[in-house]
Amino acid sequence: MKISGLYIITDSNRDGRLEERIEAALRGGARIVQYRDKSADLTEQERMARRLAQLCREHRALFLINDSPQLAVAVGADGVHLGQQDMLLAEARKLLGPKKIIGISTRTVEQAVQAAKAGADYIAVGSMFPTGSKDDAELVGPERLREIRKLTDLPLVAIGGIGRRNAAEVLAAGADSLALISAVMQDQNPGLAAREISLLFNRDQARPNGKILTIAGSDSGGGAGIQADLKVITLLGSYGTSAITALTAQNSQGVIGIHPCPPDFVGQQIDAVLEDFGADTIKTGMLFSAEIVQLVAQRLRKTSIPAVVDPVMIAKGGAALLQTDAVEAMKKELMPATFLLTPNLPETEELVGFPVGTTDDMERAATALQQIGARHVLIKGGHLVDAADDLLLTEGNFTWLSSERIDTDQTHGTGCSYAAAIATLLAQGYTIEAAVS
Repeated sequence: MKISGLYIITDSNRDGRLEERIEAALRGGARIVQYRDKSADLTEQERMARRLAQLCREHRALFLINDSPQLAVAVGADGVHLGQQDMLLAEARKLLGPKKIIGISTRTVEQAVQAAKAGADYIAVGSMFPTGSKDDAELVGPERLREIRKLTDLPLVAIGGIGRRNAAEVLAAGADSLALISAVMQDQNPGLAAREISLLFNRDQARPNGKILTIAGSDSGGGAGIQADLKVITLLGSYGTSAITALTAQNSQGVIGIHPCPPDFVGQQIDAVLEDFGADTIKTGMLFSAEIVQLVAQRLRKTSIPAVVDPVMIAKGGAALLQTDAVEAMKKELMPATFLLTPNLPETEELVGFPVGTTDDMERAATALQQIGARHVLIKGGHLVDAADDLLLTEGNFTWLSSERIDTDQTHGTGCSYAAAIATLLAQGYTIEAAVS
């Protein structure tokens, strides 16, 4: 049983939704759960621990108990996590037996070395960054983690103040696992929060690295849609799968005809891929109808797979690629399940209902799209008159991506290719800021 990947430490069950949040985090890729709730009485702790142990077994994740070997034995947990002020590791080992996991919290190199000598199965190091979850947390930083990494081959669990913005730095310092509390447990979508950080562990894997499912229309000319997506995914070194929403007859002159797929068959394609290959990320393009939009939204809610949604509405030649009632379905159902929304300016105007022609308009529109439900928003500024700047909005932070306009009419499929590239880089372990830039 390997200590690696995303490690979730529970918060209290004040809202009565702890099981729900942990199950979402497990769907999102959590590999280890540590139960910690000092506000509950012993009866409630045992009841909750048994339920969480069952959830972890169902998701093939490790389940650990904070501080109490006795509770770990009672509920059949995989092990226990001890602090510096808890019982000695040797005493815990007598209670648990030789096959259970015991981890120890450390703050110094000396404590880490002593934990290894005492027979710890993993060493927790923290706090990496300032945190509001633990009043007595001492800040040690990633540099301390690097020092300890040089001295031991034991798995290292980094803890304290870690979130999606600084997690990559901690992994680069030598962490095998990232322990999080509020960054996942207090997120409105724990499953998506867990998945976003879990993907960071894909960095530097052998190629093909990452699996991307593209759900889009087929372009018989090969310049956009499914064909463009799969080319981009392959060229960047990942493995692409697909679910086709519509067949189009088109060439460099425009769209000649559209033949939509039955929604049920689109669902069969998605299910066939996810049940066998799985996917690290999903990219959507032309969805065509409200029924297909609703179906895709349902699958995203069920799986917690980050989706880069390119809201393809109108072909450059003027052909409608999204039916009118599908726009409303996109706003009500798909956008709340969207990880990153990537509209151009005309698509943005359709979604927000007001003109978007300036950089100020773009910031206002990005905020509106995030309020509708998209977790992150990337508004593409190719239709601006004086610039070609893109705007990325993440967690209330605006990032402008400036570049010179390229004077060309070879723009067919650029939106598909951009979104597919972002989905691919996310699957390979890049942060959203790095993937987009």
